[in-house]
Amino acid sequence: MSTIQIRTEIPGPRSQALMARREAAIPRGPYNSAPIFMASAEGATLEDVDGNRYLDFAGGIGCLNVGHRSPRVISALREQIEKHLHLCFAVTPYEGYVALAEKLNALAPGKAPKKTIIVNTGAEAVENAVKIARAYTKRPAVICFEDAFHGRTLLTMTLTSKTHPYKAGFEPFASDVYRIPFAYPYRGGNGATAEIFAHHLEDAFKRKVAPESVAAVIAEPVLGEGGFIVPPKDYFALLQRICRQHGILFIADEVQSGFARTGKWFASEHFGIEPDLITMAKSLGGGMPIAAVTGRAEIMDAPGIGSLGGTFCGHPLSCAAALAVIETIEKENLLNRSAAIGRRFEERARVWQKKWPLIGDVRGLGGMCAMELVRNPASREPADTETKQIARFCYEHGLITITAGTFNNVLRILVPLVVTDEQFDEGLGVIEAALAAVAEQKQPALSHA
Repeated sequence: MSTIQIRTEIPGPRSQALMARREAAIPRGPYNSAPIFMASAEGATLEDVDGNRYLDFAGGIGCLNVGHRSPRVISALREQIEKHLHLCFAVTPYEGYVALAEKLNALAPGKAPKKTIIVNTGAEAVENAVKIARAYTKRPAVICFEDAFHGRTLLTMTLTSKTHPYKAGFEPFASDVYRIPFAYPYRGGNGATAEIFAHHLEDAFKRKVAPESVAAVIAEPVLGEGGFIVPPKDYFALLQRICRQHGILFIADEVQSGFARTGKWFASEHFGIEPDLITMAKSLGGGMPIAAVTGRAEIMDAPGIGSLGGTFCGHPLSCAAALAVIETIEKENLLNRSAAIGRRFEERARVWQKKWPLIGDVRGLGGMCAMELVRNPASREPADTETKQIARFCYEHGLITITAGTFNNVLRILVPLVVTDEQFDEGLGVIEAALAAVAEQKQPALSHA
């Protein structure tokens, strides 16, 4: 029997009433992908305040790889509440922070001794990684990539590529940040290889910033907000080799791609690299706010005593949740589950691609998968309006999805990895119906001007 029960009015009257209150009380800056207020969640399903049920293919923007209200996470939170809520690790430390750091040190790629600091958000992790890199190298500059997303604070907004809505109107940005093209196979030109893409870094040393001034290169192994772009397999090995030739640290931003999302603990493992520093957040907490930076011990020890930290960094509840997340991924074999989800998606999406020219590219690693939509396969003109229409069709038919991409034309999959095959196939069926409805309509929005 279907897990989704749809009412005719979406959004329902209670959601509409709450949206009116939201618009009166909250500024327009915080965006809502769907005008639907949720009341409860479990596993891979949601229920709104009007009693409508949905499948969740967004997972809180990739924060719920172990599912909504994961039993181990809930149990760990209840146990921790009985002990203490907040102490501040900078004042009176506690075991949970240490235990989680030990786990992350063991999980991060590479055999060298590692250390970890725990913070609150992905942006905070990125900021701290850059601070640590600058302290270790005694250099100021950072190189980042086109189509990247690293956060919304001053430094991370500077590192982020997309102008609207993230950067426009918030100038000026931080200094000593330089941007180069990412390895984007679908839009990189015919015959573009890992070597050609990697050459952009060496070119930057001649045109933008001297290599002896660069503290770090930071990259997402698979671009998140940029459109789930997967570079050629040898790309990061080439980049890291260039970095090491010049004493530059390589920072892997695994905020969205970590914790089983790609079928491995970290996407870096797919590329055979050992980042000097790795940032993580989102699904690390299983729904609780937490982030971390893990790196080689000698690098992590470069900043002085008291130079890293914050009031809520490594909150006891979040540490307890993160330890439960790691246990859940291990015991429920979610690495293999993620890989299976990716294969299941690709099999369906390749069939759709043959049927509808609207689908320009199908890509991903494991459960981090996506489709890039175009109006014309030859010109590859981004189908941003059509992508928005598909997302709306989906939520009106019981499926929560989110889009991505610099051109707003990528439909991405961030379904909780605990989704059942039946649920996942049902969600894919909604996407298929949405593609059919949008691809086959003859409205002016779909014409190639």
